[in-house]
Amino acid sequence: IRAADVRLRPDGTSFRIRRGDEETQISLRLRGAFNAMNALAAFAAGTALGIPRASIVAGIEKVASVPGRLEPVDEGQPFQVLVDYAHTPDALERALEAVRAFGPERVLCVFGCGGDRDKGKRPLMGAVAARLADQVILTSDNPRGEDPLAILREIEAGVRGAPNVRTIPDRAEAIAAAIEECAPGDALLIAGKGHETYQILGTRTLPFDDCEVARAALRHEGFGR
Repeated sequence: IRAADVRLRPDGTSFRIRRGDEETQISLRLRGAFNAMNALAAFAAGTALGIPRASIVAGIEKVASVPGRLEPVDEGQPFQVLVDYAHTPDALERALEAVRAFGPERVLCVFGCGGDRDKGKRPLMGAVAARLADQVILTSDNPRGEDPLAILREIEAGVRGAPNVRTIPDRAEAIAAAIEECAPGDALLIAGKGHETYQILGTRTLPFDDCEVARAALRHEGFGR
């Protein structure tokens, strides 16, 4: 079983599954080539279990979104806003490449790195974002017990001199600033927290949902009314 003719769209992914002489067309509502591979694995598992092909396809195509995995935030704005859990250099690279493959005018990215976690990835993630996004805003993730500004300085070490990178420590302000900057045809990736509905600041765990913060910022800009 293999995938062929994978086509990425802003609203989903289409491809064909080839199994011997059989060919099955799949049209996903999920974005990104990695979701095509996930769907291929699901198709193979269903086939091995003897589930009818039509039932497998219907189940795969029914999935509208996976929380925190290139999850769209749509308030009728003329640009894309996508929330993704990408919190490692490789994951951020894959997410940005997936967004770039949609063919936007520009790719904007907001992200930070968690505290009390792998410090070595911080400059690497900064370098990835500066290379693959047209505009980057560095911000806080879950600082936990670390100084948020110290974390940001370590990310900034990977982007020294990059003209397309700036820092806004407050995550809600960073998301709002990125949305305000978006123009028609752009795509904004908000990375690092994905499906999480909280932010850990020191010993406090506060409500924070990237999707809801983005939605509020879009409405503030006059969308979704």
